[in-house]
Amino acid sequence: MKHITKYLAITALIVVSSCRKLDLAPTDAYSILNFWTADANVYNALNNNYSLMYNSGLYFGAEGLSDNAYSQNNNDLIQIASGNANSLTPKFAGDWAYYYSTIKSCNQFLENVDRNTTLGTATLNRLKSEVRFIRAFEHFNLTKWYGDVPLVTKDLTQDEAKVIAKTPRAEVVNFVINELKDIVASLPSKDQLSPAENGRITKGAALALQARVLLYQGNRMAEVVTVCEALMNNSSVNGTYSLASNYSNLFSDPSVNRNNPETILSLQYVPATTRTWTDFWDFAPNSVGGRVSALAPTQELVDDYIMLNGKGITESGSGYDENNPYVNRDPRLTATVVYDRYNWNNGGGVNGTSKIIYIRPGSDPTRPGPDEYSSGRQSSSPTAYYWRKYFDPSALANFTSGNNLHLFRYAEILLTYAEAKNSLGQMDATVWNRTIGALRTRAGFSDAAALSYPGGDLTNVIRRERRAELAMEGIRIDDIRRWRIAETVLNRYVHGARFSGDPTTDNGYIRVQLRRFNPNRDYLWAIPSGDQTLNANLTQNPGY
Repeated sequence: MKHITKYLAITALIVVSSCRKLDLAPTDAYSILNFWTADANVYNALNNNYSLMYNSGLYFGAEGLSDNAYSQNNNDLIQIASGNANSLTPKFAGDWAYYYSTIKSCNQFLENVDRNTTLGTATLNRLKSEVRFIRAFEHFNLTKWYGDVPLVTKDLTQDEAKVIAKTPRAEVVNFVINELKDIVASLPSKDQLSPAENGRITKGAALALQARVLLYQGNRMAEVVTVCEALMNNSSVNGTYSLASNYSNLFSDPSVNRNNPETILSLQYVPATTRTWTDFWDFAPNSVGGRVSALAPTQELVDDYIMLNGKGITESGSGYDENNPYVNRDPRLTATVVYDRYNWNNGGGVNGTSKIIYIRPGSDPTRPGPDEYSSGRQSSSPTAYYWRKYFDPSALANFTSGNNLHLFRYAEILLTYAEAKNSLGQMDATVWNRTIGALRTRAGFSDAAALSYPGGDLTNVIRRERRAELAMEGIRIDDIRRWRIAETVLNRYVHGARFSGDPTTDNGYIRVQLRRFNPNRDYLWAIPSGDQTLNANLTQNPGY
């Protein structure tokens, strides 16, 4: 890609030069005439688009916008969550630029790759379909946050970029769905991938994104069911998917994380120094090597994990004990969140050692005073909770990890299917057993009361299940917004653990941040003011 960057930069100079014969390609360097004729260059350009598709900052940062987590040192997340964002908020401009720069790279690929004459038609169609998937994903993310946005299906000139108008959200969504439908035939199934191609976009990925986009519309549930069933029932065509046997290992065990039957599409990382992420350095407890607590789980998330008997902690007969709150809970809680007196196992990376994480002030018998929680100390969690999910026991120093970050899992398809069937009034024991029952069985539930079909309105049950299963995967904020419950769950304090000695508490629970959400404004982000200055046709969203 170091060559294509130079090529793109000098393209304008080549075109406007009238004193040279433009159909003579240089023999000692790549130019617009010969860059794409080299197969290696085509694959380098493809890989570059994969690397631009998404990143760890977007992935984890989304949790800090939801009621799952609180960031004490990311000013953008603090500003947005507290209702104080405006058109100058850097994240609004940064995300907008990120998605559109990726779209530009995709359009450049699509407009030039047919210059290659050696890869063959079928191969080129596959490569173009992969890039069209990435372009569709970026447009979906844009319209999810900003509503009406410019639909860009060609490589714009500077002059065109300065006048392009916003496209209605519904039109962008339909473009995304139609693109995904169109590319499926040119993509291989997961079962057709060679080991060297692990991580490439497949038929399953196109269907999974299509299911998510349709689900988020709220009024296309019958279509959601059809797409999910194509993945669940037609493995011979679309690939064989199933739940991995161990929930925690999906995120932490490198061998399972990178090769399992559940992953549909992941952000691909490479151990050592090739492509890694270090976000976990600021997620882990200080006593096991964490640096600062940059994204702390909330009490609200912890409270939503059910008991082993299937009941919520506030339900009669749940058996919940406020004095021993983490016992007999959904096993995914322990796989996801570190709480007071958590037994931290370092895994094979450090000889399988383990230690107790003392978080409550004064609880560590080896030293008095605060350990992992101290109000106002950045190295301590402000909620008295830390993350366990995505801990990599084979990570290098500073939690430098090569584990993949899952964008689409088969578990999400099951949850999406359950939600769509329930909304259509078609939930029954068969659907339950294939979806929620299967997820709970994999998680480690064994009580029949938790596994059996309960009947009745399961809306809140399914929503709680999504939260527990997909925590720390950037999905919760999407769910809050599409369910239109943000003005409720994001218009109050988020809390930390019940440490009654804390000076500012609600019934002993630490008050962490007062959230504010204006439903007349905050369901859309502001169009960046800088882009509006450059392009008067980019009208601002209401309230900004």
